[in-house]
Amino acid sequence: MMLTLAASQSVTSRGVRDRSCRRRRTRRRKTSALRLFCSGLVSARFAQRASLITNPDDFAVKRRIGEYGVMNITSNPPFQPGVIGSDGLSLGCSSTYSERLSVQDIREDRVKIRLYEGRVVQGQLKGTPVIFKVYPGARAGGIVADMMAANELNSHADLQADLKDLCVNIQFLLGGFETRTGEQWLAFHNNGVYSAADYAKARSEGISKVLGSEKTRIWFDLNKEEKLKRRRYFIIKLLNGAISGLAFMHDHDRLHQSIGPASVVLNTISDGEARYLVPRLRDLAFSVDLRFQSLEEDCSNLSEGLWRRASAAGAHTPLEKKAFGIADDIYEAGLLFAYLAFVPFCDRGVMDVLTIRRLFESIFQLDVGAAREYCSADDRLQEAVQFLDLGDGAGWELLQAMLSRDYRRRPGAHAVLNHRFMKGEVL
Repeated sequence: MMLTLAASQSVTSRGVRDRSCRRRRTRRRKTSALRLFCSGLVSARFAQRASLITNPDDFAVKRRIGEYGVMNITSNPPFQPGVIGSDGLSLGCSSTYSERLSVQDIREDRVKIRLYEGRVVQGQLKGTPVIFKVYPGARAGGIVADMMAANELNSHADLQADLKDLCVNIQFLLGGFETRTGEQWLAFHNNGVYSAADYAKARSEGISKVLGSEKTRIWFDLNKEEKLKRRRYFIIKLLNGAISGLAFMHDHDRLHQSIGPASVVLNTISDGEARYLVPRLRDLAFSVDLRFQSLEEDCSNLSEGLWRRASAAGAHTPLEKKAFGIADDIYEAGLLFAYLAFVPFCDRGVMDVLTIRRLFESIFQLDVGAAREYCSADDRLQEAVQFLDLGDGAGWELLQAMLSRDYRRRPGAHAVLNHRFMKGEVL
């Protein structure tokens, strides 16, 4: 299972950013995230309010449930200066910006994150199921792993600082600890072990089984309309939950910056259980603080790529950088939307994350109307096209807005939630 990061997200190996960074610019130390947390240097206010569990004896580890890595994608279409897009927008980019956008780089980082199931074995939360997210020590994962663990910890600290104002669509951090080998163990409430990628894969494999068996195909055809109706409802509810979590983050001056199919955890992947579905955002290791003081004094290398792209797009002031960052999250959420609109309705192997990115970015250069014409001519994509066609093309309309070439024209998360496609009016 791979975590696909936001486009052009750069990771380098300088110092760890924590809340003391603003005051101690000259004292950048390769300090463990959990050691900082336990000593009170990071998120002390959060520790007091949320009473995080930091004693490893309070936890019991059960079985290992998976591992995933970090995929770094730098991918954008080569826009031409002065070209008018289908949305009427003049793409007046500089030649330097166009050249930079035309490059696609896909590489895998060496940080490998392990996942375990467990539970709390003592204290007030005794019996609470837990998912452990384990960052490797500096020896195995380098300083980057420590940076990611520290940033994920601080991100949850900000989002959970007020326990009266929590979002059900964001995974809840219960605590964490550091091992003698330097591994960082973050403990999250276990509300499900599936991801949106798992759901899409399961549905796609189901279609492959139907196509491979005449008997199964006949049975599927008899119940096709009802099955498609349930699937469409499930996907729209999944998207609503993910965007609701994103809206909460933006309202609290936080970017996600790695939203994708593997970054949305689900408590069920059954279409028939959609009424019980609660999607939750996870993987906040690349989250960015949008408070103006942080934008002016940001010393984190995890956000270098974002601000480099913001500068290339003409966003220089703190207000412009904030707007660009929010729009960048919406863009990645748009690609998540496209993924969930296609993969669960297609045979296995027809569509995946990189194929969808290439289709919209490289081949059709974010012209969603042209992409629709292409997809409608492919029999393997018919169910996906019909899904986005609902409500007189409401799905395509929303997708075009979220993937707009101009970041200033992309809707905010709340506007996305209020769109007629997301409100389920098309169903």
